[in-house]
Amino acid sequence: MIPETVRRLLASQPIELPIFHPVALKLQRMLSESGFTVDEVAAVANEDVALASQMLKMANSPMYMGRTKVATIKETIIRLGAQQVVNIAIAASQSANHASPNPEIDRCLKALWQHSHSAAVGARWLASACGMRGVADESYLAALLHDIGKLYLLKAIERLMEAGVINPVLDEELARDIFEAMHVDQGYRLVQHWNFPAIYCEVIRSHHLEEWDHVNRMLSIVRFVNLACRYAGIGLKHDPSILLAATEEAEVLELGDMQIAELLLQLADAAETES
Repeated sequence: MIPETVRRLLASQPIELPIFHPVALKLQRMLSESGFTVDEVAAVANEDVALASQMLKMANSPMYMGRTKVATIKETIIRLGAQQVVNIAIAASQSANHASPNPEIDRCLKALWQHSHSAAVGARWLASACGMRGVADESYLAALLHDIGKLYLLKAIERLMEAGVINPVLDEELARDIFEAMHVDQGYRLVQHWNFPAIYCEVIRSHHLEEWDHVNRMLSIVRFVNLACRYAGIGLKHDPSILLAATEEAEVLELGDMQIAELLLQLADAAETES
């Protein structure tokens, strides 16, 4: 049970908490508005040298790398496309955000990043496996952002601890209650405020709903990958009792045992790179 005072304090934290990097947000807006050039995207990406460096490092990782390495952001855009570059920018900046000097919060942030990263990699693979290659990159970003509300709440808790407003020791049971009750609403609030496209807002809003739109296959993918991560213990929760093949999501996506087994391998590999 969340004390009402804590709930109010968390819900009233400024939406501008450092959750999204301004350059990553600017790139996402450019992509949404279209009409951009490669040079314009590269110029924005290079506004922050540290982020651009991290983006290049990620672009040259085994997850993205082609036959030859890319040396500039412009090469990355030409090689991978604008959506991939936006994904890399958001992932690179999110990775840096999942750290705290508070050891309990830092442990939660690391587990949350492992879950979000693995879910994103798994969603991109599953979209392609389900014949949805055209939206694989969007599925990656949708899965990367599906638990953004938890990151926001952890940053809000950290801020309140530093201000001496709440107990400086994180109560794990209370944290679980906070996530359960608040992370969807706070995540949805965040992406709406920053004008993310509706496809991502809907995934965040609906990834835990009992009644959900089965026609929305991207949502089905993110929901299933989220369950698969929980089954495998990748992140903050572990529930090996989940019968993945018997879920509604598996039925909607027409997943067989072999695809599920391959997805679990993909998730395990992704988690290993972030452990």
